[in-house]
Order: sequence, then C-alpha cells, then structure tokens
Amino acid sequence: MRLLVTLGLLWGSAATTSSGPQWPKPVFGRLASPGFPGTYANNHEQRWALTAPPGYRLRLYFTHFQLEPSYLCEYDFVKLSAGTTVLATLCGSESTDTERAPSNATFYSPGSSLDVTFRSDYSNEKPFAGFEAFYSAEDIDECQVPPGEAPTCEHHCHNHLGGFYCSCRMGYVLHRNKHTCSALCSGQVFTARSGVLSSPGYPQPYPKLSSCTYSIRLEEGFRVTLDFVESFDVEMHPETQCPYDSLKIQTDKEEYGPFCGKTLPRRIETKSNAVTITFATDQSGDHTGWKIHYNSTGHIHHERPLLCLLRVGLRTSARLLAPEIICCSLSDRWILGPTDAGVQQDEMMSILNMTSSYNNTQHNHLSVSTSF
Repeated sequence: MRLLVTLGLLWGSAATTSSGPQWPKPVFGRLASPGFPGTYANNHEQRWALTAPPGYRLRLYFTHFQLEPSYLCEYDFVKLSAGTTVLATLCGSESTDTERAPSNATFYSPGSSLDVTFRSDYSNEKPFAGFEAFYSAEDIDECQVPPGEAPTCEHHCHNHLGGFYCSCRMGYVLHRNKHTCSALCSGQVFTARSGVLSSPGYPQPYPKLSSCTYSIRLEEGFRVTLDFVESFDVEMHPETQCPYDSLKIQTDKEEYGPFCGKTLPRRIETKSNAVTITFATDQSGDHTGWKIHYNSTGHIHHERPLLCLLRVGLRTSARLLAPEIICCSLSDRWILGPTDAGVQQDEMMSILNMTSSYNNTQHNHLSVSTSF
C-alpha cells in the first residue's frame, strides 16, 4: 500500500502547465465540520467531492468524531458515497446496534472519486463538536482481487503507480485485450509415422482466444489414421454446431468436423499422408480439450538405380553357369566382402544398372532383370 503524498506537489506543478493533467482537487487534505472544534450549526449541509488521478483511490480516516446519535443516523450524519453507492453513513460517537461511528476505521473509495456529505438537522439536545478527517490518494493495486472474482490478468499481473500490466508464461503471447494469454500453438509439424498431439495444456483447461494449427506430413504412400483418446471436452452450444470453440481436421480431399462437446469422436481414416488439424477458442469457458493418437499404414515405393556386381561366364566341366550376383548397393558404391576375394581372374566382372522395389514396412525384396 503506497500513499502518494508527493502527488500533491505534482498536482501543483501540473496545474501551471497547460499540457499536463489538471485535477479539480489536491490528492490529500483535511475535512472538518463547520466551526470545528467548536459546535457545528443546526440545519447545515456541506458536501466535498474528492477526486484522485486515474489508477488511484482515496483513503479517508477520522481523527475526531462526535455527532448527535440517532436511530439509523436519521438526524445528524456524515455520508460517504461513490456515485450512487453509499459506502457508510456515520453518526454518534460510538457504534451501537442501530448507528455506526467510524472509531479507528479507514475508508477507501472503490475508484478515483469519493463524496463526503455532512448534514445536521434543525436542533440538538446538547452541543456536539463535529468531526475532523484526513484523506489522501494512494495507488490501486489492480492485481489484488476479492475472492471469487476473475483475476485481472490470466497469467502474471504487475502493479505500478497509477496502473498495472499483464504478462504471459513462456509459450504464450499477450492478446490485444492486454489481459488474456493466447497460446503460441500454430505451425507445429509432425513427420514421425506415429505420435500424439493435444490441445495446449491438456488435460488442464486450454487457453482462451487461441488459434492452433497442427500439421502431419508423411512420405508418399502412407495413410494417416487418427484416434481420439482419454477425454474430449470442447465448449459447445446445444442448438448451434460449435459456435464457440471448435476442432477441424482437413486433408487434400476431405474435411472432418467441426468437433465439440464431450463425446469422443470416432476413428478417422484419412486416406492421406498430409493432415491439418486446426483448433480455435473464444474468450470464455473452462474446458480441458482433447488428445489424439495418430499412426500410419502403407509403404514407400522407390524406383532408383541399383548397382550390382555380377560373376558371369564361370565355366565348369559340364556347362556355362548363369550369371551370379555377388553384391548390390542402393548407393553409388559398395563394400566388397570376404567372398569377393575368391573371384577367379578368368571370370568376367560386370556392373549393371538395375531396378529395385523396396518395401521398408515388411521385408526387402530385390527384383533383377537383365539380358546378355
């Protein structure tokens, strides 16, 4: 709690500068009933309109208080109000069941203005000295909110003199409303043939005012399958399809969704190797989101040169044997093994370009076709 007594000096200097703020009242001062510490007059009413700069509130306390006591302070009283809201009605010198005296209490305005009204009726049974009070402006700590109310900032709140500002945790960015933290969840690309993705923070409530994009990009020949697992909780409307938060899935041929509500969507077999998932949220709600496990089926088909080292023209006593493959390589070179050392000098060696078909999801298959 910071009292800004120095603002009184700032007010005085600002009043002499045409470009600076000019407050109608100083931000600290003294109030007293007419004639204090003498007896106040009958049939008298006086009002003080106190104003503080934006971002500040007014603090008021009494150093002396002695007014005529009455049931519910009907006769003489001091009333504290802010706009149409009455903060306190005070009378007497001690609090009872039907009247309230300030005693050692301190009163605060909810905003930057406070009205103080003193009124006395037509007569008093004996003389009363009235009251004396002091007020000052102090910074409002906007980061402190009453229990049960929404926080000022979604993540971090930083109070300073005359105001506050919000900031976000890593992985989030402050929305243009300066209060909400939106998730940085766009541009995520998944290239593994299986994996898991989910709404930000799952299974905790997902962030508001966020737009997330997830891309699954696999090699040609694969097909992506999506399974929603565990729980699914996306804000919905009973009559309109997903007007608030929604999850959509799109391929180059089809679109699935939008999805919302609490029911797990069925398995989605996309028949595509490229899938884009978009998730958009609005400014309200407290829902836990979703989780997807994806996998893929299919194979890669390559048509590329295959270098093979052949042993041809090998004679036996009976006949000429057919060509025999010694080793092959999908690259432009190979490493000769121990068996290659037994090749006889009179054997003809050939290097041929051939074609291979490779299925890396099952076994390696080699198909060689050549002629001599």
